[in-house]
Amino acid sequence: MAARPAPRTMTVLRSRQLTPHMLRLTLGGTSMADFPAGQKGGYVKLMLRPDGGEGKPTLRTYTIRDQRHDELDIDFVLHVDGEGEAGPATSWAMAAKPDEEIEVGGPGPAKPLPPGFDNYLIAGDMTALPAIAGILEDLPADASGLAVLEIQDEADRQDLSAPANMDIRWLVNPHPGTHPDALAQALREHGWPVGRNYCWAACEFSAMRHLRSYLREERGLGSDQLYLSSYWKSGLTEEAHKIAKREDAQAQEA
Repeated sequence: MAARPAPRTMTVLRSRQLTPHMLRLTLGGTSMADFPAGQKGGYVKLMLRPDGGEGKPTLRTYTIRDQRHDELDIDFVLHVDGEGEAGPATSWAMAAKPDEEIEVGGPGPAKPLPPGFDNYLIAGDMTALPAIAGILEDLPADASGLAVLEIQDEADRQDLSAPANMDIRWLVNPHPGTHPDALAQALREHGWPVGRNYCWAACEFSAMRHLRSYLREERGLGSDQLYLSSYWKSGLTEEAHKIAKREDAQAQEA
């Protein structure tokens, strides 16, 4: 197994508010000189240091929304709970200023759509929107299918580049982590397209399980026709979510 690359120190170059609940930071710096090309849709690990810069960093995983030769775009969902508290990555992103530095691990591989299918069914919440946006713009012009995207507010819609025959549907859920059956229900209501279908979905843990029940158990999709992942779990940190994912995977294999 290849050795894991050492973290790189990157610099915040720009900050841009995309929608009310989505913020884009552009990272760059001299460490981009040996950063692998073609990583759009892959992921990096942001190493968030405690105040003062001492102690073990908190790791948070984020999709590379876009890449140019000397910089990366990372999109952050700005979720604040009912008590006005935000997670460490959200708090860091909202406060980040140009020239601020952060250590970044990775990159990890993207999960693109395989070619040769008649239809592509895509589902995800705002945490998956950066990956889905990149997937849609990389599809061939003659691709067809459906993308169901859950957002927090109507104003969180983004202008997405997608083939003309890809139907884009937006579901508004002001409270992420609630209504975990919404994405699966939207796919059911769409109906199952004729032909060979591939489904890509990423979202909250409970929503992923609803999608799995529909796509694997009801529709019989195997791993050659399905990519399915949970990016987070309501009420849990990323560390606790990883444990829940591992336990869920073990239960599936039993």
